[in-house]
Amino acid sequence: MKLWSGRFQKATDQMMDDFHSSISFDKRLFAQDIKGSQAHAKMLFRQGIITKADEAAIQEGLKEILCDMEAGKIDFPADSEDIHMLVESILTERIGEAGKRLHTGRSRNDQVALDMHLYAKDTCDETLSLLREMEELLLTLAKKHAGDVMPGYTHLQRAQPITLGHHLMAYFEMFKRDMIRVQHAKEAADVSPLGSGALSGTTYPLDREFVAGELGLSSVSMNSLDGVSDRDFLLDYLSAASIGMMHLSRFCEEMVLWSSLEFGFVTLDDGFSTGSSMMPQKKNPDVAELARGKTGRVYGDLMALLTVMKGLPLAYNKDMQEDKEAFFDGRDTWLKCLHIFTEMLRTATFRLNTMHDSANAGFANATDCADYLVKKGVPFRDAHAVVGKLVAHCLTENCAIDALSLDTLKEFSIAFESDVYDAISLKTCVAARSLIGGPAPERVLAAVDKGWAWLNQ
Repeated sequence: MKLWSGRFQKATDQMMDDFHSSISFDKRLFAQDIKGSQAHAKMLFRQGIITKADEAAIQEGLKEILCDMEAGKIDFPADSEDIHMLVESILTERIGEAGKRLHTGRSRNDQVALDMHLYAKDTCDETLSLLREMEELLLTLAKKHAGDVMPGYTHLQRAQPITLGHHLMAYFEMFKRDMIRVQHAKEAADVSPLGSGALSGTTYPLDREFVAGELGLSSVSMNSLDGVSDRDFLLDYLSAASIGMMHLSRFCEEMVLWSSLEFGFVTLDDGFSTGSSMMPQKKNPDVAELARGKTGRVYGDLMALLTVMKGLPLAYNKDMQEDKEAFFDGRDTWLKCLHIFTEMLRTATFRLNTMHDSANAGFANATDCADYLVKKGVPFRDAHAVVGKLVAHCLTENCAIDALSLDTLKEFSIAFESDVYDAISLKTCVAARSLIGGPAPERVLAAVDKGWAWLNQ
C-alpha cells in the first residue's frame, strides 16, 4: 500500500507504477536522504514535536538502514516508487510507530529538494577536486616547457612562434574559469529548502536554521514556493559542465591533431590509445575522441533540464522528477572525462624537436621579420609587402627566411643587415613577446607562479 493512498478508492495501475517510479535512478540519493532525515528527526525532538524515545528509535533505525544500503544488503525494488518512500517504509517496518512520525512537518517536495541540494554540493566538491588535479598538471607541464618553441595557429595555419608552456597555460586559464563557475554552483546548492513543506511551509514550530547547520548548509531558502521549485543550482552546475566540456573538447581536438602523423607533436601512451581490428599500424586517440563526442551529451543534459523548467507554474510539478537523470548524467560524464583526460595528458610525450621545426618551417617569424624592417625605418605596410614577397620566394625555393643569404635578402630590401638573423630567430621572436600574458619564457614562468598562488589561496 502506498503511504499516500488514504484518499484513493483503488490501487494504481501497474503501468502507472512503472511510469511514475523514480527509484531506478534516485536510489543514488540514499545517503543524502538518510542524512537529511537524521537532521530532521533531531530537530523534531529539540522542538518538542516528537519524544526522545521516538527520536532515538528513528536515529538508530536510519543508521542501520544506511549501513545496510552501503553494504548492498538492501534491494531497490521498482515498486518502491522513490528513495524517500523506500527508506520510510523500511524504517517503519523495523521500528514500528515511531517511523511514521519522521515525516512530520515535511513533504516529499522539500525532502527531494534537500537531497538534490546536498548531492549537488557534494558533486561540486568532487568536480573541483578533479579540476584542481588537471590544473596542477598543467602548471607542472607549463613550467617544464616554458621555453620549448612551437607554432601558434590562427585558422589552423601556422602563425607566430609561441611556447608549449604558453599554449598549456591557455587551458589553465579556461579550467580556472570552470572552477570559478563550479564554485558558484556550489554556493547556489549550499541552501536548505527543508521546512518549505509541499509549498507553503508548515504550522509546526520547525527550526530550519538548526537543520541547515546540522547538514553543513550555510543558509535556508527565503520563500517556500521557491524552495520546493528551485532547480537553478542544478542548472548552474550543468551550465558549468557544458562550458567545461567545451574547453575539454577543444583540448581533445588538439590532442587528436597533434598525435596525427601530419602534426607529430605528441605521442599518446599505449595505455590510453586503441588499435584497429583491420589496420595493424593504427594507434587511435580514442580517449580524446570520446570526450570530444560526449560534450554534446552534456549539452543535451543542460538543454533537457532547461526545457523541463521553462514553463512550470509554481510550485512543485511532477515534471521536476526529470531533473535527476539529466543532472546525474551530466555530472557522471564530466567527471569521467576530466579524470581520464588528465591521466592521458600525464602520460603523453611531447615531441619538442618536431614542434620547433614546424614553427621554423612555417614562417612563424614572418611578422618579426616585418617588425625588424620597421625598426630600420621602413613603413609597416611596405615592410609587410616585402616580407610577403620573401615568403613567396621561400616557398618557391623550399627554404626558410633565415636560410637566405644576406645578399638575397637585400634584393628585397636594402634595409636588411647582418643582425636580421638574430632578430628573426625563433628564440628571439618568442623572448621579445614579453608583455603580460605573452609567450616569453619569463612570462610563462610568472604565469605559472600566479597559477599556483591562485590554486592555493
